[in-house]
Amino acid sequence: MLRTHTCNDLRVKDVDKNVVLCGWVHSIRLHGRLCFIDLRDRYGMTQVTANVDDIPEFENLKKEFVIKVSGIVRKKPEANKKLDTGEIEVYASSLEILNTSETLPLDLENYTNVTDETRLRYRYLDLRRPVMKRNIQNRHNATQAAREFLDSENFLEIETPLLVRSTPEGARDYIVPSRVNHGRAYSLPQSPQIYKQILMVAGFDRYYQIARCLRDEDLRADRQPEFTQIDVEMSFVEQEDIFRIGEGLMKNIFQSIGVELKVPFKRFPYDEAMLKYGSDKPDIRFELFLHDISDHVKNSDFSVFTNAIQDGGIVKALCVEYEFARKEIDELSEAAKIFKAKGLIALKVVEDNEKLRLEGSAAKYLSSEIQMNIIRALNAKPMNTILIVADSFKVANDALGNVRKEIGKKLVLYDEKEFAFCWVYDFPLYEWNPEELRWDAAHHIFTMPKYEHLDYLESDPGKVRALCYDIVLNGIELGSGSIRINRRDIQERVMAVIGLTMEDVERKFGFMLEAFKYGAPPHGGFAVGLDRMVALMNGTNDIREVIAFPKNKQGENPMDGCPSPIDENALKELGLRLSKG
Repeated sequence: MLRTHTCNDLRVKDVDKNVVLCGWVHSIRLHGRLCFIDLRDRYGMTQVTANVDDIPEFENLKKEFVIKVSGIVRKKPEANKKLDTGEIEVYASSLEILNTSETLPLDLENYTNVTDETRLRYRYLDLRRPVMKRNIQNRHNATQAAREFLDSENFLEIETPLLVRSTPEGARDYIVPSRVNHGRAYSLPQSPQIYKQILMVAGFDRYYQIARCLRDEDLRADRQPEFTQIDVEMSFVEQEDIFRIGEGLMKNIFQSIGVELKVPFKRFPYDEAMLKYGSDKPDIRFELFLHDISDHVKNSDFSVFTNAIQDGGIVKALCVEYEFARKEIDELSEAAKIFKAKGLIALKVVEDNEKLRLEGSAAKYLSSEIQMNIIRALNAKPMNTILIVADSFKVANDALGNVRKEIGKKLVLYDEKEFAFCWVYDFPLYEWNPEELRWDAAHHIFTMPKYEHLDYLESDPGKVRALCYDIVLNGIELGSGSIRINRRDIQERVMAVIGLTMEDVERKFGFMLEAFKYGAPPHGGFAVGLDRMVALMNGTNDIREVIAFPKNKQGENPMDGCPSPIDENALKELGLRLSKG
């Protein structure tokens, strides 16, 4: 090794040792003939002191030069409390410049004016920043903690193929043309779903994989064309077994950053989550609950309410112990409109002669009795604000649920450093498609219905709940899973509801169904988004901050220039030609 220690190893106990350090010149300070350098590597920084008369090469150094320094450890007269190594310095006896550096195209210490494109173009420089090193280190720690826990639970880490047959999974596949089979192509896997289920048929009853997944879809802060998930599947299990494994996995991972999670996590049936939070991804860090007040307003003179109810919708409300200004109400109304709400109704609770009433433009359409029923239902107090959305079930919940999140952020109703996990389960197996007047699968078609709901499959599909579940952190879905269908008779009934025949499915998933003929055990599993989880652990929603080499919003990598033009010879070998459209 060129060095005896890293730049974060040395302490007072090492005083008088002869050492060799290697790293990048982080900063240079000249005081007369003394030169002070902060030397940086992946692990930290150490101050190096040199007399320029003894080692003239120190005068030639610039920031980001790569150097090797030999010297003796000395105790500083005054410690630098900002550095872990702040009580010591290395007094240099020799210097070797291992490489020089041009002036950097971005400032590693002042990132105020650095664009995302510049960061991605010079990602190797961006990754030198301490915050990025911490993010990547935490990702490594999380991955190792996942492996440690799953290994302790007798899981096997098994890799599945990256070149696979195309199967419909909700997004576009990335296609890889075959050179030796012209006109045919592989797909890159959107997930290992089918292969992990086949591993259950093969008898590997506990599988996991730190799996690379690829989906050709529009990008945003929490989405990349290639991402990583912790993928888990188990045989001979029930939903409760999977909850236990999922909680143990999260607990072990978060211990890697010094956070102790309380288990078991809170659990909400889908209907309860929608009722209280207006979301199947509830942020449970604060208790500001939604209420269905449809029964209280169905006989009012306010057509906005009555029309929504007559059309099969609902009226949802929440009560906030805060008096909003008009501008704040307008901002919250915009938050509701993002989710297609026509508007947000705001009513203030006021007290007259020790009696409560509602004040606002809609209040005149509500009788005193209806007003009191709303106030009692919401346990409202004077100077509280009641916010209401009347619309379809989905729009009312999505819109008011988003308003709830905005209020939680605005009024600081939770600790941003808190990690609040929960499970949401008992999702509907089907969802009604009003445009095509038919039932669609709410999840993938291999999701097992609740056993006690099998009798409703043909007679009342909307009543059927699925043995599937999401794991949610701070209002963000980290992962999902289900107990899988392993019996052909149930599979045929589930698919018949959405108009699929076994022949249809054979065409798309034939090789999996073939495997299922030979003794498929009961099985289930889940997958957790590693990128999203580590981003939240590091206090960001942008998964690009925890991926070493991410793509931009156009799916491009400004650093290496991909995707790049295809060479004509490569096209010929693949039997392809470019369209001029």
